[in-house]
Amino acid sequence: MSDFLTNFVEDLKENVAGFIAVAVTEIKTGMSYKALSVDPSFDAELAAAYNLEVVKAKMSTIKALNLNEEVEDIMITLTNQIHIISVSTSGEYFIYLAVDSTKANLGLTRAILKKYSREIESKL
Repeated sequence: MSDFLTNFVEDLKENVAGFIAVAVTEIKTGMSYKALSVDPSFDAELAAAYNLEVVKAKMSTIKALNLNEEVEDIMITLTNQIHIISVSTSGEYFIYLAVDSTKANLGLTRAILKKYSREIESKL
């Protein structure tokens, strides 16, 4: 599994334009399975830990509203970055990805992330 996640984060780094950071994190415990950042000042594990609260809040909101829905992804647009939180279909983990908004193609980035998310789901 460790080799798979290492390959996964390296593939994202190489194939996503504007890649800044990625982390794969378990929702129940908040434990980060794997993280990588190309910017030494950007702590991907810390960012994922804070974004775990965003995921939990959204899941709580869906439950409180009694919606028959599940979170697929959450996108946060900052001045120069886009942060995408892709929740697994099982709801057990999420992939947190930060990209430079001036370099990334959002549609392509989301498609790549969704593809990798399905692969991770089959491995976990």
